[in-house]
Amino acid sequence: MPDLAIEASDRPLRSDQYTYVETHAWWMGTFGRHTHLTEHRVRQWIPARADREWLLERELTGAQRWLVGSAEEAADDGFELRDVGPIGRFVARHGRFHLNGHHDEFEPEAHCAPAPPRRGSWQAPTPGFFAELPRDPEQLRCRLVDENTGSWFGPFAAAVNVLRTALVPASLRSAIYRAVLGLPAVTRMDGVCDIDGRPCIAVVHDAGRTRTELLVTPQDGQFAGERDTLRTDSRFGLPAGTVISTTAVFTSAVDGMGELPT
Repeated sequence: MPDLAIEASDRPLRSDQYTYVETHAWWMGTFGRHTHLTEHRVRQWIPARADREWLLERELTGAQRWLVGSAEEAADDGFELRDVGPIGRFVARHGRFHLNGHHDEFEPEAHCAPAPPRRGSWQAPTPGFFAELPRDPEQLRCRLVDENTGSWFGPFAAAVNVLRTALVPASLRSAIYRAVLGLPAVTRMDGVCDIDGRPCIAVVHDAGRTRTELLVTPQDGQFAGERDTLRTDSRFGLPAGTVISTTAVFTSAVDGMGELPT
């Protein structure tokens, strides 16, 4: 099986610390006949101790790029930026945030009812799910293929969904990278930059309707983001080559919930 020469490693994390995950994203949305990319900032504090609460901050910066239509036309049709997605501060145990309601930015924290930890799956990964996955790349590839047979959520998408948590231990990250390189239409590219200009390694799935790049930090093999590009013209009027989603993900260890890395 092809090997992805990335040294995956984990930073030390004390039991009283948090994993800080910051996502800078441009995500596509539609409003009637209009299609846009909207800039998001998402910050999450994940406690090392399972009994502590998680904190999530979601922000819309106000920046947009209109792919079909224009801001003026959309506004005339009733578009409002705040309707793009929930914003504000949310607190919940085990990361089970309730985001159905729309909240004013920087309003008091919305608390969620305590919930037990989930068993986990490829669609909803948890540390418990990570622990029972094989570290042998060939065995892991077989599980990815056998357990993810959908046209939209196939083996590669399942692997990206797991890595997106930014909580996958180094031993499993290494196995995942090697496993997905054994999938059809998956290759490695070096010298790729994310939207913030940081150099990354890209593991590329170039098949179907979109070309998906899984971005990886060369230093520690951590998940660093993703980018989706149309491979064919879409029925919504978007030409092949249009980037429809892109993220840059940064992780660090911090001492307190809500604290930013230095």
